[in-house]
Amino acid sequence: MTAKVRYDALSADRSQFLNMAEEAAELTLPYIIRGHEEHYTGAKYLKTPWQSVGAKGVVTLASKLMLALLPPQTSFFKLQLDESGMDEDYPPEVKTELDLSFAKIERVMNEAIDASDDRVIIHQALKHLVVAGNALIFMGEDKLKLYPLNRYVVERDGNGNVIEIVTRERINRKLLEGKLPEVVEEKTANEVMQSMSMTGKPEEVDVYTHVQRENNRVVWYQEVDGKRLPKSFSKAPLETNPWIALRFNVVDGEVYGRGRVEEFIGDLKSLESLSQSLVEGAAVSSKVVFLLRPSATTKPDSLARAGNGAIIQGQPEDLTVVQVGKAGDLGTAFEMAGILERRLSDAFLVLNVRDSERTTAEEVRMTQMELESQLGGLFSLLTVEFLVPYLGRKMAVFQKLGKIPRLPKKLVKPVIVAGINALGRGQDRESLGQFLTTITQTIGPEALIKYINPDEVIKRLAAAQGIDILNLVKSVDDVQAEEQQAQQADQENIMLQQAGKLASSPVMDPSKNPEAMEMINGGNEAIPPEEGAPV
Repeated sequence: MTAKVRYDALSADRSQFLNMAEEAAELTLPYIIRGHEEHYTGAKYLKTPWQSVGAKGVVTLASKLMLALLPPQTSFFKLQLDESGMDEDYPPEVKTELDLSFAKIERVMNEAIDASDDRVIIHQALKHLVVAGNALIFMGEDKLKLYPLNRYVVERDGNGNVIEIVTRERINRKLLEGKLPEVVEEKTANEVMQSMSMTGKPEEVDVYTHVQRENNRVVWYQEVDGKRLPKSFSKAPLETNPWIALRFNVVDGEVYGRGRVEEFIGDLKSLESLSQSLVEGAAVSSKVVFLLRPSATTKPDSLARAGNGAIIQGQPEDLTVVQVGKAGDLGTAFEMAGILERRLSDAFLVLNVRDSERTTAEEVRMTQMELESQLGGLFSLLTVEFLVPYLGRKMAVFQKLGKIPRLPKKLVKPVIVAGINALGRGQDRESLGQFLTTITQTIGPEALIKYINPDEVIKRLAAAQGIDILNLVKSVDDVQAEEQQAQQADQENIMLQQAGKLASSPVMDPSKNPEAMEMINGGNEAIPPEEGAPV
């Protein structure tokens, strides 16, 4: 069975999801899904929505997800020792050196990710997830590639694991010269020229990529016109699979996911209709038309040619202005449109702070926490289906290229610290800060010193921020040793100061206290040497 036949067979299950994705794109970002056709020659006319709330919501939600999954200037993962796989305990000095090496590897990987265009492709994929609910990413050794829903089909097992993927791409035949099978290369130059004369453009061919899961590995190949391309066969272990099929919302029994726009498609459709009515109604209401009585003495030409402030002859009763008289109806539609806009803004996490002089920073912070708490389920799914395979593939590629050393899987464990984990740490930080503030306000600042362990507070805050405190925060023993050294230094300074004061006092001055010096000299008279002893 060829890849094309398999693609056509799996397209039937994709049709209903593709119809919904196209409808959702028309209300938000029409260029996301441009119909059922996989490719277009030239630009395609896209219908512009009457409202921009959907587009703003999609871009905002995708940006928030992007910042949460791959935060800039911050690592989304960390490497640590897997103590369960260690046969013996390493001393603290060895762990410190290993942590420093791990930090260097993390820095190398993050710098490479920042220098690549991964964030651009991932942001596009997140917009596809919000609108269409599905996206496919291929992670090559040099860059990422995005496949929209209308260019791939997928098959999953009962547990949601991907077992088969077929993609379709249209490529210029000249780019495949020397790579096509001999049977396909037999196409004569006259047929190619005839095709160019009919379409005016170089001939394009459909390239299908068939991906299958075999036990603990993934294999794939490409074919053109029913024939496999030579040297197109590739394979990869399951934990470093470069094909990542993403879903936004998972529904039991369904192969494809559901997008965020689909959940609020009713409000978007209602807002679209009301926006169209308001725009068209405002255009009609803004049109100025004068009515002149047929038997009026005022001449229409004189009225039309009259400039601003001109004086003409006529009766005021002869002229009236056409009024629509639908202000009340348009006002009702405007109020309903405002309600729908607020509901959609909350759904897509568009933060609208109350505009007033009394809006406080606490109100803004509480609003942000309320909105971010809605992303918990989304972070969980994207962390499992995206961040984990993305990190595994990146580490495998970097180790293969020699950018980072090979790490033993039994001893080193990569841990994701972004997404749902970062959200949980943020909640811990906020709860700890509120707890300390409550104690200070109710009992007093002295209660913090008496009952709260500062060392434990620092550790928990560092953990909430995702900061490694190794060799950064002083331990309790180091603090006590420094305090003892400081006390000893203070005592020595006090003794030196007292000795200096005693030496400069009048008691020790011979000119001012001769009696004391005589007593000292008298008590220390020279003893005559013994007989025969050397002088």
